[in-house]
Amino acid sequence: MSDSEFTFTKPAWKVTQDKKVYETPIFNLHQKIMTPSGPQKAGTFYILDAPEWINVIALTPDRDIILVEQFRYGIEKCTLEIPGGMVDPGETPLESAMRELAEETGFTSQKWTKLGEVSSNPAIMTNFTHLYLAEECIQSEAQNTGEHEDILVHTIPVDEFLQLVKSGVIHHAIVLSAVSQLLLKGK
Repeated sequence: MSDSEFTFTKPAWKVTQDKKVYETPIFNLHQKIMTPSGPQKAGTFYILDAPEWINVIALTPDRDIILVEQFRYGIEKCTLEIPGGMVDPGETPLESAMRELAEETGFTSQKWTKLGEVSSNPAIMTNFTHLYLAEECIQSEAQNTGEHEDILVHTIPVDEFLQLVKSGVIHHAIVLSAVSQLLLKGK
């Protein structure tokens, strides 16, 4: 087996019933009855059907990283993260990454690299997060945040950023996934 290949051998479970039980502007909650191919019994599972997401590691020409500080409703605390958001209908993930970076920070880039994608939480969610690197970012427009976004932009040296990751100040799991992809690719 090479470093980038793996053959999965477990057969997929079959969906025998799928019922949407709740709908929100961000996700839909589905109740699914799923049946395994083996001796296990069928089970009822609750799945969040969510849109694709993006996250951007954005670097200035001086190789400082652009971060966003914002209040997060789920944990009811402020976090320090990389720019990110949802892929809007009709957009590609890259178009969404470019839009989100500009909206949240006012920075833009002409140099984009896809770092990969990660399943956001495969136990209960249907979506993936697409991870991008934007290099040589320049502040070219005003921040254009949404109605409930209150974002403070920070630029710090990458080494300081990695120390904040190491110390746990930066703890958002998908941000950490982007960092691992960046480091694994040697960028």
